[in-house]
This record gives sequence, C-alpha cells and structure tokens, in this order.
Amino acid sequence: MADINRDDDLIEVADPPRFMFGERVVARSVIRNDGTFDGKDIGHVLVNKGDIGYVTSIGTFLQQFYIYAIDFPAHGYKVGMRAKELMTLDNLPEDILQLLGDRAHELKDLK
Repeated sequence: MADINRDDDLIEVADPPRFMFGERVVARSVIRNDGTFDGKDIGHVLVNKGDIGYVTSIGTFLQQFYIYAIDFPAHGYKVGMRAKELMTLDNLPEDILQLLGDRAHELKDLK
C-alpha cells in the first residue's frame, strides 16, 4: 500500500462528483485488478479502453478522491474507477459536440 499515488495537490471531494448516477461513461484506459476485485487474479484486465458502462454508485477513497462504481453490462460486473479513468458519453460539452459534428449523434446509439 506504500505505492498509493495520492496526487497530494488534488482534493476531488471538495467539489461535486464529476459523474452522476445512471450516467453513461467510457473507460479511458485499461483497468487491471489491483487486488481489490475478488475472484480475479492481480493484474487481470477488468476493463478495456473504450468499454462502456453506467455509474451505479459514488464513494470516496482516502477522503480525497471519488470512486465511481461502474456497471459494465458486457462484462457482467462492476468496477470501481476514478474520474480520470472515465469520460462521459451523456453530458459532453457543447464545444466537443461541435467538433464531432455529424458523428455526435452516433454516441447516442452506442450501448
């Protein structure tokens, strides 16, 4: 546990959570089991970059970070993730939607 990166200058819980219950999100990176996911070996890939899930609960870790429980229907389980590991699909800012142009409507069809 000595290798926990606390990002000392960042206190996420001082602000509201970035994601809300039921919000559709996509994984920004590969997530491996760090030993906290029961039933899978340490290092086992739990989530691949681009996997889509839904926020089912919001907790905290070290009184510093939000941890989002993300249900990944394609995998059949939930994984705890940090905001920096996720991106919303439901609440993209207008400037991003404009950059996507006609492709923005495709995000609504992703499941």
